[in-house]
Amino acid sequence: MTRRQFQSGLAAGLAPQAPAARNPNVLYGQSTLPASIRSRLIPGVNGLTMHILEAGYESSGRPAVLLLHGFPELAYSWRKVMPALAAAGFHVIAPDQRGYGRTTGWDGRYDGDVASFRFLNLVRDLVALLSALGVKSTAVAGHDFGSPVAAWCALIRPDLFRPAVLMSAPFAGPPSLAAPAAFTGPSIHDQLAALARPRKHYQWYFSTREANANMLKCPQGIHAFLRAYYHMKSADWKRNQPHPLRSWTAPELAQLPTYYVMDRAKGMAETVAAEMPSPAAIAACRWLTDEELRVYSTEFQRTGFQGGLQWYRCGTANHNADLEVFTGRTLDVPTAFIAGKSDWGIYQRPGSFERMQSNACTQFRGAHLLDGAGHWVQQEQAERVSQLLIQLLQTR
Repeated sequence: MTRRQFQSGLAAGLAPQAPAARNPNVLYGQSTLPASIRSRLIPGVNGLTMHILEAGYESSGRPAVLLLHGFPELAYSWRKVMPALAAAGFHVIAPDQRGYGRTTGWDGRYDGDVASFRFLNLVRDLVALLSALGVKSTAVAGHDFGSPVAAWCALIRPDLFRPAVLMSAPFAGPPSLAAPAAFTGPSIHDQLAALARPRKHYQWYFSTREANANMLKCPQGIHAFLRAYYHMKSADWKRNQPHPLRSWTAPELAQLPTYYVMDRAKGMAETVAAEMPSPAAIAACRWLTDEELRVYSTEFQRTGFQGGLQWYRCGTANHNADLEVFTGRTLDVPTAFIAGKSDWGIYQRPGSFERMQSNACTQFRGAHLLDGAGHWVQQEQAERVSQLLIQLLQTR
């Protein structure tokens, strides 16, 4: 790709776009999606009808890139980088993953089929999606919970998924056959509960029966809940000053903000309510306008959060134990990492960021920590993320 193509790609991705209302098939975000992005439903994807957003689909033969969102997000989370990638020559595909948005066919009951949300089945979803689209291979990038999915795609099927860009959540490699001490038994939970300020870990809270209703039916309303949640994990919340933790112990984990290690008596809705930004701060937030936030709040009001919470339950209930068959394997495709400098997610599992670079990834291409971004890096710093993705995804 020439320098001119690279620059035109950025310009196309960052210039003001006409409303997507001229694209009548867009299923959400009509007024906030660039006109170059289309929306469609793909049936027969591992038992799902999968909703995807696409850019750069007009001509055949383009290299593909698959973009995987996290929690509580949607394919929509990639709207700010998709046009730039398409202008740089890629066919860009962003699905609503199992449990989210307009993708249907998943079991959203708390007592339903939790195991269908385990990592191996999420990888199977994406292999099936590529097959349905006739895509023979793709680069893959994942953010938040989409990051380990991207890593597992590339580790298990390097013939289909290469290179890989992991965002906000480091990948420390496959689990050992003996479960790591960090996630065994109730001891860490007892330690957190015994602190002078009693605490609990958010992943185990997200695994409880009451978590979905706490967020979906909170007194402040789902729109205000999501505004405070996104704000508190962004660079706009000035108390996000992350640093490495030494160990998986209660005193170390207690240094994490309360959206990760919560006050024991509070749910997530109460946790973030105290940090609701002012009307002036909301009006000044250009990376997530109120109109854009309305897309998220409308979708989650319709679907609830349980589909996404099932992913956490697979981890805390050890439904991902089948990944132990890959113990000792490394991620052998070209791999890079992107996150915001203000993102505690880099360090929430002590040692993972370091192991990703030293052991887990044999072709590691660098960790890029961006100023002015917290956890929602591809939305907070869309221009810089677009530049990095275009550079990194050319490495096959």
